[in-house]
Amino acid sequence: QVQLAESGGGLVQPGGSLRLSCTAAESILNFYAMGWYRQAPGNERELVAIITNGGSTHYVDSVKGRFTISRDIAKRTLYLQMNSLNSEDTAVYYCNAKKIGTAAWGQGTQVTVSS
Repeated sequence: QVQLAESGGGLVQPGGSLRLSCTAAESILNFYAMGWYRQAPGNERELVAIITNGGSTHYVDSVKGRFTISRDIAKRTLYLQMNSLNSEDTAVYYCNAKKIGTAAWGQGTQVTVSS
């Protein structure tokens, strides 16, 4: 069973920045893709950003130019650098790792953007 441990959420003012981390218990090259999803109250969970095993990235339009997904293979860690945060970014953020036929989720980390 894939284990993912997230960290880095918190309270930040509008315009501020946060970096989320997701560390896997195994090599992240075992996954064909890893990504960040978020779920705001009353909303469905949505994809924020994804990075493939080959390093290709994709972002939802609402975060393009503000968020950056990256990884450190040696540290088995996925990152999400979030800049220029606004209230619409408030949500629980989840790390996701995909293998053929299965996927794993982190426990979620709360990001709250408020003055």
